[in-house]
Amino acid sequence: MKNKPSGPIAYLLGASLVKQIMFGLLAGIALAWFSKDAALAVGLLGTLFVSALKAVAPLLVLMLVISAIASHKQGQKSNIRPIVTIYLLSTFFAAVVAVIFSHLFPQTLALSSANNTITPPSGIIEVLRGLLMSMVANPIAALMNANYIGILVWGIGLGIAMRHSSDTTKILLSDASKAVTWLVRLVIGCAPIGIFGLVASTLASSGFSALWGYAHLLTLLIGCMLLVALVFNPILVFWKIRRNPYPLVFTCLRESGVTAFFTRSSAANIPVNMALAKRLNLDEDTYSVSIPLGATINMAGAAITITTLTLAAVHTLGIAVDVPTAILLSLVASLCACGASGVAGGSLLLIPVACNMFGIPNEVAMQVVAVGFIIGVLQDSAETALNSSADILFTAAVCQAEENRLSQQT
Repeated sequence: MKNKPSGPIAYLLGASLVKQIMFGLLAGIALAWFSKDAALAVGLLGTLFVSALKAVAPLLVLMLVISAIASHKQGQKSNIRPIVTIYLLSTFFAAVVAVIFSHLFPQTLALSSANNTITPPSGIIEVLRGLLMSMVANPIAALMNANYIGILVWGIGLGIAMRHSSDTTKILLSDASKAVTWLVRLVIGCAPIGIFGLVASTLASSGFSALWGYAHLLTLLIGCMLLVALVFNPILVFWKIRRNPYPLVFTCLRESGVTAFFTRSSAANIPVNMALAKRLNLDEDTYSVSIPLGATINMAGAAITITTLTLAAVHTLGIAVDVPTAILLSLVASLCACGASGVAGGSLLLIPVACNMFGIPNEVAMQVVAVGFIIGVLQDSAETALNSSADILFTAAVCQAEENRLSQQT
């Protein structure tokens, strides 16, 4: 009879994924501190982990959406509309928060050199056009390019078409969805190793020295995201469930936000949110659709990034911003945030669209994008953590509110 591992190893193997991730983080920092060469070598582990996530996440979204809609029974309430409403409200409120605090704590950027290697959208019309073109993209191309807008549209369309298929087909779709989910959970299970490699190689190659020059801007960004996560999102949750929202808020941040912070992919974090939804005993017909949908359109973190960096450029150039313009900026940033899903570079590439509102030349706007890439190590992680944890948070709030309403009726 083999002896079971004991001591620290047994504790680590039996610990939750969050604890394992924290251990991987600390181990990566320690390795980078003691041996730069070894830290760079283990960077391959992080690259493999991120590549595996990027490869399987688009297929996961497609299969989940198709299976959920195809299996949905006629007349069965799924509560999607109120969830989408909260998604959009949260994104807009996040942009407003960024406007207010950018005014209270104005930032100045060192706009010295331009980066013109990326061509951003030229205006809001082009954003809308790009959004529409993404919706009708070839489904195979959408999967290959991680175009989540296109994947979502094709998934909804195929799911509706297959609602009238045989029960055998629906079972096949359900089994395929479970198989892909199992595969992604397997990849997520490797997160501690992947994060160990990512952190070690990042600290060994550049460290955080490049961030210190932009510490104030980074503090403002992350501060706004924390304010939305800990104040405004709980207010929206309280509006739905009419009780103390913080136990639910902290559960979602701990179980979903931590993993999303390190994986930096809302789509790849879908299985984590789905598993949490199941543990919270939420309605499967609701969360099987709302969570993949939220990974595409619930982008409060992106709205904060677009708004804050745009207003930093505006303040640097000495441009005055009145209240109506600030409100319009919040609307534009919210729309851009929803359209940022699946775009290489995410929210940063849509900053020039908002800058265009103030007549800021593209050459200057691209310098702002370059600043965004410099602080992107922490900015993107915090942004993803806010976005993904809010997906499950708002889904849980609406489902629990509906349960409370039904129990009061009976």
